[in-house]
Amino acid sequence: MDSTISKSTQSLTTAEDMRNQTKLMMQPYANWEEYLTPAPLSIAILGELVFISSSTDFSINKNSPKDGYKFIKYSDSFRACLMQVCNSGWRAFNEAHTSMDQIRLHTAQVPDYMKTAVKILFQGDDEVVKAHLPDQLENIRVIADECLRLSDATEKRFTDVIYIIQELLEACVNAKHFYGEEMEAIKKKLEESKLREQSALEIKKKTEKAVSALEKELDQAHKNYKQATDSLPTGWNMIAMDVVGGVLQGVTGLITGLTSMVANPVIKACAASEKIADTWSHIRGRENVNVVDEINLYSKSAEILSCAQIIMEKMEVSELDNDINWTNLYDQKEKYTKTDFVKQQFERIKDDLKEIPECRPNTQAQSLCEKGIEICKQLEEYAPKGKCDRVKSNEIIDKVLNLIKSSQIFDSKSKDITKSPAISSNPPMLNKQQNMSEKMNPAQRATENARFAIEQSRAQLNQTRENYDKCVENFQKNQKELTEILVTMRNCELKEIDFKTTIEMLVKGMDAMGRVKEQWEKMVHFFQMVSNIVKTSLSKTLKNFVSTSEKTQALSYNAKLFSKDLLYTQAFQACNIASLVHMISGTYTDVSNKYLMDRVSSLGRLMVMDTSKPEFDHERLKLQNGCDEAQSGILMLVLKNKKEFDRKSTARQDKIDQELLAILPAAPPEQIKRIQEVVQTGFSEEEASAYY
Repeated sequence: MDSTISKSTQSLTTAEDMRNQTKLMMQPYANWEEYLTPAPLSIAILGELVFISSSTDFSINKNSPKDGYKFIKYSDSFRACLMQVCNSGWRAFNEAHTSMDQIRLHTAQVPDYMKTAVKILFQGDDEVVKAHLPDQLENIRVIADECLRLSDATEKRFTDVIYIIQELLEACVNAKHFYGEEMEAIKKKLEESKLREQSALEIKKKTEKAVSALEKELDQAHKNYKQATDSLPTGWNMIAMDVVGGVLQGVTGLITGLTSMVANPVIKACAASEKIADTWSHIRGRENVNVVDEINLYSKSAEILSCAQIIMEKMEVSELDNDINWTNLYDQKEKYTKTDFVKQQFERIKDDLKEIPECRPNTQAQSLCEKGIEICKQLEEYAPKGKCDRVKSNEIIDKVLNLIKSSQIFDSKSKDITKSPAISSNPPMLNKQQNMSEKMNPAQRATENARFAIEQSRAQLNQTRENYDKCVENFQKNQKELTEILVTMRNCELKEIDFKTTIEMLVKGMDAMGRVKEQWEKMVHFFQMVSNIVKTSLSKTLKNFVSTSEKTQALSYNAKLFSKDLLYTQAFQACNIASLVHMISGTYTDVSNKYLMDRVSSLGRLMVMDTSKPEFDHERLKLQNGCDEAQSGILMLVLKNKKEFDRKSTARQDKIDQELLAILPAAPPEQIKRIQEVVQTGFSEEEASAYY
């Protein structure tokens, strides 16, 4: 049964399946067609500013800063400042289109380099790996760095537009063109804009910390392998592979978790549709919880769960009398209890956890390790005697069952937080060694784990659907508001547009540009991740592979093979992120081609036309109508993509049910209910009570 489950899992977790799974899990946060909704409004506002700039001019140079203005070039002319905003906005959208198209072309090459890297890793000859793998990883790194440069430059273009508008509004405030409530309203808007900048800096710091944590943990993976296998009793190859499999799953969990953090930095569905004040208060509410530390902690869940399950296996609880097999639990020849190794793993994990700052997940994880260590100590006390009174024995069994349940809840919360796949196969070298091993994992454990993973997958997909539903709902509300602004603007005659209306348009333009800019910040962070993963592979993991001697251990799955799997995992995850970005860049260029670039060209024509000529009014009307059509077109695309997402997520769950759930033996309803409750507890908001 175990080999059948293993084969079914492998068929569900091909490289392509895993890339598609990542896209599904990130879809609510990576749907750029929605985030680009403010773009047509931005372009329409820029067009109106060109129109307004033909009206009466005045100076805003009164009470200017001592060192002069940093961004405004023509403070003596309000009209000239408006044209500067238009010019910088036009450049930003033009550069965005070109950059994203280049990113799309670059990221399309990454899967080919990944395929070549996998072929090299599967070569038995270490010299081949040493000689040729660095070239493939270097190719991926070069692409990541070039895309990082493009994203960073484009994001700075949008930042420049925002800074010019901010300084223009501040200049108007200083020149006392506002009074009373108007003055307070503009000051509040400027404050909100600066809070948005502060929020972006916070997210940037988090990403830098994430990149640093990633490098440290990838290096730590080698040490964890060594510590786990150095204390391994003879003949425990399969147990070692279970523990090391948990270490490698931890690497996957860490990378996918940090990717989801970049995709959704505020950890709240559809931040683009929220008011900035709400967004900022949400971030401030999470001040004491460091997201990077949380992800790092939750990435240990697979190791903790694996150790808890190994204790149960080694106790060999009899189905007849529900008692521990005390005789087999102790090795009389070598004089050790067979759970000593597990105790050492719990101690190793706990030591790692102490390096991470204190927070609720850390307390929960350490509590699980402490309970595991305490159980192992109790078994160590009674095992040499070969017996234990029945009451104490039952108490130990209950403790182990509770530890497994709590570890499963912690693992479910981990899947919720990190968005790592519930159903995944081991990396190629580990998988190959497990298939070659004569002794597979006990069928009961494999079946239980398969049921557990299926329910986790179901909960993950359901939650992703709910998040996407909220996104579309918020999007439609936001869409209505944007459409109303466009209608109001279309109905404005020049004589009706006073200074107050102009300022209102500038404020709306600043907000709309800010939303587009936030998405470019994400692109910067994505490519920082890819570049750093590959740099770590080249500088640390590959170096460890080259320096490791195959004769260091008698294990079938030795340090050399572990290094290969770690290289594969890193390269695969870098490719996974590149695949996600490729999907995003394809969406952007599609939306930009259909709904933005014609409007940007129209804006360019408006800026060089004589405002007194009838052609100007014709071009202005054409731009207004075009932006209105773009809003409707983007809405249709959002709804179409939502339907496609629903179809794909349903198809994924159906495939899991047909290919994995269908081959499992029938289970009692109470067992299925118990697994479902454990998973739902992990995926719920308040799961802390499950650990105490």
